Amino acid sequence: MPKTLKTLILVGVLLGMPALAAAQDAADSAKNRAKAEAATHRPRQPAAPLPLVIPQQFAPPQEAYASFPDTAAAPAGPPAPSPCQLRLAKIAVFEPLPMLVGPGECGATDAVQLNGVILSDQKKVVLAPPATLRCALAEQVALWVREDVAPAVQELGSALQGIDDYDSYECRGRNRVRGAMLSEHGRANAIDIRGFRAAEGKTIELTDVNVAKNWREDVRASACARFSTVLGPGSDGNHEEHIHLDLAERRGGYKMCEWDVREPVVEASGAQSAPQSVPGQTAAKIEVPPLPRPRPVANADNAAGHSPRRVR
Repeated sequence: MPKTLKTLILVGVLLGMPALAAAQDAADSAKNRAKAEAATHRPRQPAAPLPLVIPQQFAPPQEAYASFPDTAAAPAGPPAPSPCQLRLAKIAVFEPLPMLVGPGECGATDAVQLNGVILSDQKKVVLAPPATLRCALAEQVALWVREDVAPAVQELGSALQGIDDYDSYECRGRNRVRGAMLSEHGRANAIDIRGFRAAEGKTIELTDVNVAKNWREDVRASACARFSTVLGPGSDGNHEEHIHLDLAERRGGYKMCEWDVREPVVEASGAQSAPQSVPGQTAAKIEVPPLPRPRPVANADNAAGHSPRRVR
């Protein structure tokens, strides 16, 4: 090849290198722009959903969450009966209840609805209405009815058939006084009984002065032996027509039995005390006031200077 031709080719190559470099740079720039445009038009991934916020006016109160059952921890079947319920099943008709939950300190565990008592001859004594009680109190009521009340009614020449339940579980203060100390009724630990129903529609009210006094005294003694608190006529003015029974726990095992077994109203006798009779009018009746209630027997609480607590 002639020397002149080689020189021309070398000069051409040298002159073409900048153009090739410029072309390569242009290609690289175009590729980068294409990548940027692709990234710009790429569809965005959906964002994670925000937590649902319930407005306060529609949100359930905090207390409602406590009543929601924990389905994950809930047992597959009904809970096993307690030892008390196993004993009660032999002497009473009842239904187990879930834990009672009420405002403040109201509520109870191991509660039952006591529908009736099974006597030794397998006859049933119905509670009307059924009583909602702690199992321990229901058991004590059933034993009292079986072993003390039914035989006592039998002495009157009749058969026990029913119990007039005046009150059982109720979240309230003592004697229904607003703001008073919580009653044992609020713990399902008390029952109020007005009387008993016997055969042939006969009714025996515990506070009826026309019922034999010695009979009422025997029933009173049996109740005071079994229950921690017995309140009746003469106790505080709120138990004149029914008897309150509970199993309140006190220091030293102190029991409270305040039930005056009263006598019927008697007419005044004697010329000096009897008023002058007026034609067309009947003689006035004078009610004999009850004797003062005896002071409680000294016990550990009294010896320590503590006055007994009244429970209703």
